[in-house]
Amino acid sequence: MRDLTLGPIPGHLLAMSLPIGAGMLAQTLYFLIDLYFVAQLGHAALAGVGAAGIAMFVVMAVTQTLGVGAMALVSQAVGRKDPADADVVFNQSLSLAGYCTVATLIGGYLLSGRYMRVIGADSGTVEAGATYLYWFLPGLALQYVNIVMMSGLRGTGVVQPTMLVQIATVLLNALLAPMLIAGWLTGHAMGVAGAGLASTISVAAGTVLLALYFRRLEKYIHIRPATWRPRLAVWARMINIGLPAGGEFAFMFLFMAVIYWVIRDFGAASQAGFGLGTRLMQSIFLPAMAIAFATGPIAGQNFGAGQFLRVRETFRSAATISVILMLAITLLCQWRPEWLIRGFTDEPEVVEVASHFLRLISFNFAASALIFTCSGIFQGLGHTWPALGSTGSRVVTFALPALWLSTRPGFRIDHVWYLSVASVWLQAALSVYLLSRTMKTRLAA
Repeated sequence: MRDLTLGPIPGHLLAMSLPIGAGMLAQTLYFLIDLYFVAQLGHAALAGVGAAGIAMFVVMAVTQTLGVGAMALVSQAVGRKDPADADVVFNQSLSLAGYCTVATLIGGYLLSGRYMRVIGADSGTVEAGATYLYWFLPGLALQYVNIVMMSGLRGTGVVQPTMLVQIATVLLNALLAPMLIAGWLTGHAMGVAGAGLASTISVAAGTVLLALYFRRLEKYIHIRPATWRPRLAVWARMINIGLPAGGEFAFMFLFMAVIYWVIRDFGAASQAGFGLGTRLMQSIFLPAMAIAFATGPIAGQNFGAGQFLRVRETFRSAATISVILMLAITLLCQWRPEWLIRGFTDEPEVVEVASHFLRLISFNFAASALIFTCSGIFQGLGHTWPALGSTGSRVVTFALPALWLSTRPGFRIDHVWYLSVASVWLQAALSVYLLSRTMKTRLAA
């Protein structure tokens, strides 16, 4: 356990965000490695895997519900010096994760084909996406358990073990991807199915490694199967905090699905370019997201300890650092976005769509940094509903206008990107306003 109620806030942010960022980078490399080899199969395969990957936001919505609820309550218990409550919350989150794993496997295999038929640009895209999901669903389902274990540790201020586990699993994925996708050494190329299988095996290995860490090394919270019998009161506490955070990812799935739907008439190459650009954008967001992930437990421990001035300082420091980082990355995307794209594909149409997407969408990077930081503070305070409200505002400012624009004469794909930038800045302004009001009431003392 690491006490985050003492010492300089910027030091805690950097000390935690660096290993968190390394772990998140490793996690992102799962998809980038798969994406590289899938891109060699053609734009239909790339579009299919990209569209299928958007379905991950549904799983991420639930994992965030569990992970944020567990992290917030564990960190507040640590701040109160109450290890018994931290242990109960952690084990109940594991129990709930088990039920979610089973539900995801059943629902995923029943609905994945129908989902791809709705958003796929052509039959090749639909087939590739459905095949990828079929093999990747077990790995997706295991994410609940993994996220809960990582979130429990993050709530106690411990992040290095999760970073090492994530790096180990991405190395395994890097080894398996070319063997299973392209048939290196084996001579049997599985294509997009191999991409899904490589990720599933790697995620399963991470589950085993995390469980071994808890069994042999972790001292503050422990895996206790005897305490997994559902306690609805504890579940309610976690869900009340975590559900809005999960709702944010559900809205992200909605927004991504809307984009895939409104641009499908532009063809599979356009969907492939958007899918590639989106995956790269998620990688670009890693610095700001790492700082936001560090912000939650720091704010949570200090809120639990009643050190409200340190909670305010956490927001100021995190917002400043993350915005400066994202402004620097924006300059890179304005200068040479195609450098990032050509590392994955040389298909001219895909490169053009993805480069244009990154150049325009980079104007919202600084705004996204503010949104991530506000969400981190809301999670630490255990009051995440305002964050959901700010994300939900994009239904009015982005989703509905995008659907309307797609029906108008002269509709172009870059209209979607301009609309997205405007809606993100409006969301950032709303997030800062709502956080200011929340801190006035919750940190009044």
